[in-house]
Amino acid sequence: MGKKEKKLEIEKEIKENTEENKEETKKVNYSKQGKLNRAAGRKFEAKVRSELENLGWVVDKWTNTVDYQKWKLVPAKRKYNPFLKVLIIGTGFPDFICFKKIEGDSGNYDVIGVEVKRNGYLDQIEKGMCHWLLESHIFSKILIAKAKKDSKKIEVEYINFSEKYKKDFPEQ
Repeated sequence: MGKKEKKLEIEKEIKENTEENKEETKKVNYSKQGKLNRAAGRKFEAKVRSELENLGWVVDKWTNTVDYQKWKLVPAKRKYNPFLKVLIIGTGFPDFICFKKIEGDSGNYDVIGVEVKRNGYLDQIEKGMCHWLLESHIFSKILIAKAKKDSKKIEVEYINFSEKYKKDFPEQ
């Protein structure tokens, strides 16, 4: 084996190694990505809660959900994490119930539901649940808390469900 053949063989090995490294870097670690997304969601949910409390709302985690087969309000099932050996309580829909005393009116409160979605979109089942909650007069309105990015800072934008999806539910 001459110098040229060795040089070609070494170049071939280097090229194969760099191609393998490129393929490895392209692979996405979905477990790590999921952990990061859940952590970001929890952080955004905490930010929404503190912002609503600063605006004068009394905020609590909503622990009920809509049984969309029977169309009635039922307690949300708690999720069990076998790795951490804990029960996760906050699985209701919408995420928060907020109420504030109506000024000038004695004894009446404004009660709203807040669903926290970083992208601001609800799937079809969630839209149906929101529509039923409004139609049944459980909430006076439902807000969708969406993340709005201003430069490096993430701001919270509140979208009224009835205004955004009025074409889907015209009788509201």
